[in-house]
Amino acid sequence: MVNPPRSAYVHIPFCHKRCFYCDFSIIPLGDSAEAPGSPGITSINAYLDLLNKEISIAPKGPALSTIYLGGGTPSLLKKNEVGDLLNNLKRKFGFQDGAEITMEVDPATFFENDLRGYIEIGINRFSLGGQSFDDDTLISIGRKHNKSQLIEACNWVNNLFKKGMLRSWSLDLIQNLPGFNLSKWLRDLEEAVQAEAPHLSIYDLTIEPDTVFGRRYKKGELNIPIESEAQKIDFETNRFLKSKGFSRYEISSYSLPCHASRHNRVYWSGSGWWGFGMGATSAPWGERFSRPRTIAGYKKWLDQQQSQLLEKTLFNEKSKPMPLDELLMIGLRRREGVHLEELAKNVGWTQKECDKNLELLEKFWLNSLNEGTLLRNNGRYFLSNPKGMQISNQVLIQMFLWWDSLDLD
Repeated sequence: MVNPPRSAYVHIPFCHKRCFYCDFSIIPLGDSAEAPGSPGITSINAYLDLLNKEISIAPKGPALSTIYLGGGTPSLLKKNEVGDLLNNLKRKFGFQDGAEITMEVDPATFFENDLRGYIEIGINRFSLGGQSFDDDTLISIGRKHNKSQLIEACNWVNNLFKKGMLRSWSLDLIQNLPGFNLSKWLRDLEEAVQAEAPHLSIYDLTIEPDTVFGRRYKKGELNIPIESEAQKIDFETNRFLKSKGFSRYEISSYSLPCHASRHNRVYWSGSGWWGFGMGATSAPWGERFSRPRTIAGYKKWLDQQQSQLLEKTLFNEKSKPMPLDELLMIGLRRREGVHLEELAKNVGWTQKECDKNLELLEKFWLNSLNEGTLLRNNGRYFLSNPKGMQISNQVLIQMFLWWDSLDLD
């Protein structure tokens, strides 16, 4: 049984350009994105009208405890545009006292006064898309900013945090990029620690087929670390950050005490959340739904919602619960892992089904348990750190093979 959703993700798809690794649902606007009267401004205004319409026709729910504005590049929006979105969400759902309200911001798209403006209208946590502190790397992955702009952005955000104007802030980095080596990566981590970010999101590069990197990889033109090198980099990442006081609370997330992202934990715990905007995924009552990834498709879908209310996953009485294999997949990303029997019973399994099927899963996981990549304690299973988290896909593959072997009809 899923508790009523108390979180919302809002997608802002606009960027100056598409980075070479990016497969997200975005709309590149070029360098004229912020020029008055430009096609970029017209596109933003038209999209915000659609987004606010979706919020207005959504089913009501309890007050929100976390809100996340992601993209894309939300910092291409003006203070009043972000404020209007938050006000519409507040009118629809209400905000709990102390709600965590995060906004993604990209270097070279804002000044310190812009950050102050966002804080004035309710933002209390920023997620800064840095990706690397190395100028050559930033050029090679298609980022707009350079190292000096990233350091300047970090200083602006951190100064506001130190003044008590922010609850927290986070910095994004990508490991295992083309031309990557351990010494270069450790310099990136040193810079991140010097920037005093209390939360780090560290993502492994994923090669998506319909990207610049995907096409280069297919041609054999992309020099990325092999698996053994990537595992060593992950090991050293964990070792280094642990020595600086960071805790790895999820495969891609490190934080100082009291700075874990509440919104991130919603996703990995299997709790429900609302989603709004082009390409956004929602699962308010368990079943996932992804909106169309183009502006034309999103507008058409939204017109249908307004006239016919077709999307059943937005309504508790019509939505299916999140399936057990998906709950296991996301739950194993967390440091605390999953309690198998509790999850199985929550999705409706009987004790007899639990005894039979979960014993079989243990057999599929036997090698991982013997190797110490998967640990077990009082019915709870969790990946060891760093070894298990480095090769989490192997544990998940065995879980999916188990799932496919079951006769659940």
